[in-house]
Amino acid sequence: MNGTDRGSAGVSRNKRGWLSNEPLLVLGLVLLTLYFARDLFIPLAMALTLNFLLAPAVIHLERFRLRRLPAVILVVLLASSFIAVVGWVVVLQVLGIASDLPSYRENIDNKLAAIHAPTTGPVGSALYGIKVLNQDLFEPKTPPPPPPIELQKPSTVQRSTREPVRPAPTAEANQPNSPAQVMVVQQPVSDFAYVQQILKPFIKPLGVLGMVVIFTIYMLFKREDLRNRLLLLAGMGRLNVMTQALDDAAQRISSYLLMNVLVNASYGLIFGIGLFLLHVPNATLWGVLLGILRMVPYVGMIIGGGLPICFAFAIFPDWWRPIFVLVFFIVLEIAVSNFVEPWLYGSHTGISALALVTTAMVWTLLWGLPGLILSTPLTVCLIVMGRYMPQMSFLHILLGDEAELAPEAHFYERLLAMDQTEAHNIADKFLEGHRLVDLYDGVVLPALSLAEQDRHKGYLDDTRSTFLFQSATELIAELTDYHSQLPDSSSEGEDPRDRQCPVVCIPANDQADEIAAVMLAQLLEHRGHKTMLLPAVALTPEIFTRLREEPSTTICVSALPPFAFVHARNICLRVREALPQNRILIGLWGANGDPYVLRERFGTGRPEAVATTLSQALLFGRRCDFPFARALQIETKEAALSRE
Repeated sequence: MNGTDRGSAGVSRNKRGWLSNEPLLVLGLVLLTLYFARDLFIPLAMALTLNFLLAPAVIHLERFRLRRLPAVILVVLLASSFIAVVGWVVVLQVLGIASDLPSYRENIDNKLAAIHAPTTGPVGSALYGIKVLNQDLFEPKTPPPPPPIELQKPSTVQRSTREPVRPAPTAEANQPNSPAQVMVVQQPVSDFAYVQQILKPFIKPLGVLGMVVIFTIYMLFKREDLRNRLLLLAGMGRLNVMTQALDDAAQRISSYLLMNVLVNASYGLIFGIGLFLLHVPNATLWGVLLGILRMVPYVGMIIGGGLPICFAFAIFPDWWRPIFVLVFFIVLEIAVSNFVEPWLYGSHTGISALALVTTAMVWTLLWGLPGLILSTPLTVCLIVMGRYMPQMSFLHILLGDEAELAPEAHFYERLLAMDQTEAHNIADKFLEGHRLVDLYDGVVLPALSLAEQDRHKGYLDDTRSTFLFQSATELIAELTDYHSQLPDSSSEGEDPRDRQCPVVCIPANDQADEIAAVMLAQLLEHRGHKTMLLPAVALTPEIFTRLREEPSTTICVSALPPFAFVHARNICLRVREALPQNRILIGLWGANGDPYVLRERFGTGRPEAVATTLSQALLFGRRCDFPFARALQIETKEAALSRE
């Protein structure tokens, strides 16, 4: 038997595959592939991003009865021409400004001298480095003097007294022993090698640009073919999910790129107008340059804002206008980065702010500057994969902006942390747009159900269990006099005379069942019903005799699944045997399934109804002779009308 189990487990594990069993290994392989194959993936990712940006224009041209190929070529040519013209004009103007900077050397020296910073320490060293850099950039360089030539002195050798003294050698005789001068003669470089040396830094960028253009044209021309191939890879069983994923990714990335272009263009326009009002020369250039550089996350903003600030620092003799430029840039950047972009980008991309920064760092480490530029579109693709692929759902959780806990989970988590104040604040916030019965059904009861499950599994210790139940009880006590301003559909059409019907609430077993019974009794009292809370141990023959004299009294047994059904069934059998004329309602709070099917599980206890929510229980207690089935039909109809 054990061998069979091990064999079947091994077979099922092999069917899943080692890739599914080793997620860290899969992640490592993916990162290695992205890093070592970046020369192929970078142009492909750039082309895919451009495809999302240019595809709407191609689609609009096709609607005017223009064929696919001419439309693609026209859009690519227009986009390339616009980028080339803007880039050429910006580069020429930047070079012209750089050539004029030496004429402002006196302003720079005066400002550095006016700081009166210390000459020692880190600040003084930094300022000294700036001065040296200024001299290297702007002052004319003089050729260094030639090194002094050392003359070799003749060595004096002690001669013997017997050796005759010879005359000193002449200059001609001493010349062969002097050091010889060496001249390095470079070999003549061929024209081909010279051209190759000049073009070498541009060969790789031009190759990447060519690949991007080719991939972009192919994707725009064969977009349906690529979509069909992806759908075939997903399989017919996941055709619907894959279609939704592709549409979602295309919509998010296209919206992000469009919003990015519009925001940065508006940013550059406002910045250029501000510089023009501050009388900064070339204000249009600085606005266009900042709008373009802000396409690069984080780094582009620093470079695009730093250049006009340094330019204003160099050309103006005073300090006020450079400071005004700096303050204007900081205020504009704070407004756009903290208010405009989160509002626009967050709603279109679905990426959290922390995930945006983290993924930008990861893609930059993998692909460098292209990874930084493409970080947001690539992260959007990962979020879409995590949203529609269950195996990668962690990506949507980690990177998406939908990270808020449900109210019931947040309420339960705060109680587990023994933070009663925050838990009550969550309940108060929920009540701002909901009724009290909605709070109990949607927040408190699910939290109690989670606590019961953890307690029976041994995950919840006695200290936290006691604190949780006590906090829930105190919250219910604080809401005793609460009356919602929202309309209550369960009390509509109720005859005031029917509110005299008494209700006895009986907890099935433990404290969670008792808290649920207290909530039901409180809601019934708000509607004018007489209620009484009795523990199960208080069901003595004397109590049964008194209740038998009041057949209009409704008996409600409160039970919180999944461990209270047996106790609720036993109490129901006792009550039905002792009180055959009274109505019995079983509250299986939060139970799954049809209430009519759950009612059959009580056998001979024959309760009149089983309610899974407090709202249903209130419908049952609306009138003493009102059938619960009819009340349930009314609730279903009202819910359908509210959804419409």
